[in-house]
Amino acid sequence: MNYLITGGAGFIGSHLAEYLIDRGHHVHVIDNLSTGRLENVQHLVDHPRFELTIGNVLDYHTLEQLVETCDQIFHLAAAVGVKLIMERPVETIVTNVQGTENVLKLANYHKKKVLIASTSEVYGKSMETDSAITHLQESDNWTLGPTTKRRWAYACSKAMDEFLALAYHDEKKLPVVIARFFNTVGPRQTGRYGMVIPNLVQSALLGEPLQVFGDGEQTRCFTYVGDAVRAIVDLMNVPEAEGGIFNIGSSEEISINALAERVRSLVDCDVPILHLSYKVVYGEGFEDMRRRTPDISKLERVLGYKPAYSIDAILREVIDYFRHQEEYALGFHVNGKNGKVTA
Repeated sequence: MNYLITGGAGFIGSHLAEYLIDRGHHVHVIDNLSTGRLENVQHLVDHPRFELTIGNVLDYHTLEQLVETCDQIFHLAAAVGVKLIMERPVETIVTNVQGTENVLKLANYHKKKVLIASTSEVYGKSMETDSAITHLQESDNWTLGPTTKRRWAYACSKAMDEFLALAYHDEKKLPVVIARFFNTVGPRQTGRYGMVIPNLVQSALLGEPLQVFGDGEQTRCFTYVGDAVRAIVDLMNVPEAEGGIFNIGSSEEISINALAERVRSLVDCDVPILHLSYKVVYGEGFEDMRRRTPDISKLERVLGYKPAYSIDAILREVIDYFRHQEEYALGFHVNGKNGKVTA
């Protein structure tokens, strides 16, 4: 098949492109490289079944040319990362809402099936305002903070994406699938926009203090990117998933303090854990959630999905990735099984 991946040079998008190509498909990526990186797809650029267009999903004409020639669309392009959202809220809202509108309009006109990438952020503070919720279900109510707290602009923009996608499905009969990603992590993810695991791992490898925001007792469930990619590809092949919303995540919950301890142990480094206030890191107008734990039973029922990677397995993959990056940057390579480093 011919697949179009918007935001395909990003972290998840590049893994998705690789996964599809490995299975014999053709992939065309469009990315403006604002948060995506050319290095993420560098190993694919010479592949005969891979094409890259450096462009923006806000460019309707360019996007239409790509939609016309594909069979299915994975719409991953978005303004992402807490730091980016806090620093550039206009870009976040416009890119997420208008970009998705363009994709859905063109997908409908050219009759293409599309997956819309959403986020666990849309649940907002639901677990804090309703003590009966232990795991977030796709049908749960969602609670956002006030519009004066710009953290919620991202959640609201992605919720609008979902509303629009479901409207196209209900009114226009467009086959759409919505995937709510929960803290997807793995190799190629950077800490540039506030992603916690790459920041902790890079600091540990450099022998620097591990920075934890707030008191560190907030908990998350981290999903390995390979598990997430496998899930969304399978969802696009299941008719039952059309018109549905699916949590893409893991049920292994861990506090950020415990996560920092695991990183320190796996890297085998004796560095302090430094707690910073949200105000110091992000400035005024930031709120965080104490818990965010997905219910993945719907995904299990439709796909038989089970996450393959534990948090320790994920951390080992990320640590190995950054160690390799450091060796490469220094002009070294690892020689043979004994791990000897040679120039």
